[in-house]
Amino acid sequence: MIVVVDLGMGNLGSVPNCCTRVGYQAVVSADPALVAVADKLILPGVGAFDSAMKAMRSRGLYAVLQRRVIDDNIPILGICLGMQLLFEGSDEGQEAGLGWLPGHFSRFPSQHDGKRLLVPHIGWNTVEARAGSRLFADMQDDSEYYFVHSYRLVTTSDDVISGTTDYGGHFVSGVERGSIMGTQFHPEKSHQFGARLVKNFLSIV
Repeated sequence: MIVVVDLGMGNLGSVPNCCTRVGYQAVVSADPALVAVADKLILPGVGAFDSAMKAMRSRGLYAVLQRRVIDDNIPILGICLGMQLLFEGSDEGQEAGLGWLPGHFSRFPSQHDGKRLLVPHIGWNTVEARAGSRLFADMQDDSEYYFVHSYRLVTTSDDVISGTTDYGGHFVSGVERGSIMGTQFHPEKSHQFGARLVKNFLSIV
């Protein structure tokens, strides 16, 4: 069973719809009992870092996510804010993240090379995938994905990076370590390229 974890933030309908398009069925749920028996998890997110972490705890999802991902090693895909929650924290708030991956998030600067940088980063952009990435396997170099975010990852662990994107310099747009994966962009809103990435994730055994 594929469970899209519902933190009560944003319209989640596009995520299971994307799964359906690539041949899989997913359910949206905030029920810890369903998360506890899931084969794969998708953690989307729209909104503020602290609100998402508080919602995770108030809904009884924090402990079951820790158990399923860390102890049981089931695959999880964090999307946008969901990817940020996989890490230690964000300058956006005070709450600690899940801490499964090393690093934190900082806001894009307002300028780059003496020119104004629009923040948030909104729109279509490409990803330079790292060799061996399972998420970006068989993807074309000119594949474009849809971004909406104001914060970017700062990490000293190069091994978690599976893709980078150029906006005010290169930033991390895809991460992978074992069964833990994430994209800073929205694959469910990225047409055929995002659908292929979702299929890559759901195909992982």
